[in-house]
Amino acid sequence: MILTQLPTAFQQARPIIETIEAAGYEAYFVGGGVRDTILGKPLHDVDIATSAFPAEVKGLFKRTVDTGIEHGTVMILDHGTGYETTTFRTESGYQDYRRPDKVTFVRSLKEDLKRRDFTINALAMRANGEVIDLFDGLADLKAGVLRAVGVAEDRFHEDALRMMRAVRFASQLDFTIEPQTQQAITDNAALLTKIAVERTRVEWEKLLMGQQPQRGLQALLDTALYRYMPQMADQQAMLQRLIDLPAWQLPTIESTWTLLAWLMDLPNQAAIRHLLKAWKTSNDLIDHVSAAWLVVSSLKQRGQLTPSELFSAGAAALKTANTVANLLGFGQPQAELTAAYAALPIQDKHELAINGGDLLRQQLTTPGPQMGQILAQLLHAVVIGQVKNESADLLDLARMIADTKND
Repeated sequence: MILTQLPTAFQQARPIIETIEAAGYEAYFVGGGVRDTILGKPLHDVDIATSAFPAEVKGLFKRTVDTGIEHGTVMILDHGTGYETTTFRTESGYQDYRRPDKVTFVRSLKEDLKRRDFTINALAMRANGEVIDLFDGLADLKAGVLRAVGVAEDRFHEDALRMMRAVRFASQLDFTIEPQTQQAITDNAALLTKIAVERTRVEWEKLLMGQQPQRGLQALLDTALYRYMPQMADQQAMLQRLIDLPAWQLPTIESTWTLLAWLMDLPNQAAIRHLLKAWKTSNDLIDHVSAAWLVVSSLKQRGQLTPSELFSAGAAALKTANTVANLLGFGQPQAELTAAYAALPIQDKHELAINGGDLLRQQLTTPGPQMGQILAQLLHAVVIGQVKNESADLLDLARMIADTKND
């Protein structure tokens, strides 16, 4: 196969390959970029593999960076763009199921490609668009099949994350995992515990945001791989509920975690924080999902939100929550929620017309918890329309609150 219409990113990288070839070495485009180009999907990155050893690559270009020199990877800088160029290599001795104990540079493309995870990712392409297919990856691409290169168990022992990559690709590409590869995942699922949570989370989130998440989720269930994911060992019922939902795609990571938290029947925000901390997500995501979960709960119970709930959630979490609620069948028209939020007297606590300094100058309180309590009451009063967001009105109310507290 020869691809005649190469993406611009490949065309711009052709001089890199041509320079390496002119020096007597082999060089090819490899990896997901080749796969996605054949599938007609957007190109996200350009990776190059070469028979030239790292020192030889560095000798051919003026500007390089040793991004992974111990594994043969050199970043070639060309007109403001970096191209990761990796020497053909073999690997051995994966005692931790994550990293090779030994990397050996070789001159053989076949030796390099046969250590890759799946046949659809073991394709190489010359600068002129000619695809080199040594493991029948093109046939598997055409058939929509995920198949490990060589012996599946060997590939998963080399890097156990490849099992998560398999179920993720099933979702992203809407592919079927072929039986021997799926059986190897089932047999080796426990090895996922050897993998850093952060790496597993990336694959999990990509699965949930894929074009056919049900396919990836079904593979998780069929292989029992989910039992070795953080906080997921007893979540078979939740996964089945996800699969049984009408065809869905969620637009953000926040919405995927909000949906999961809801379907897991977590009792409160503390449980949500515990879940997300186990997955080592960011504090910002934890706050966002916690706020969105509260909104989903209110929409489920009452079908509408109070001004205080609108304000507490904020625009971003409101949108996340309503996206999830609509998927579950009890959301609201987004335009109506957006309009209700926009109609609030203020959308942020910093918009309050007075602050702690004003209270101190008026000698209404002293620094400490009482000041925070008064400001919180003022903020609530403004949000629900009890008082106008004007300094004089707020100070009058603050005096009343302070007098009550001092009685």
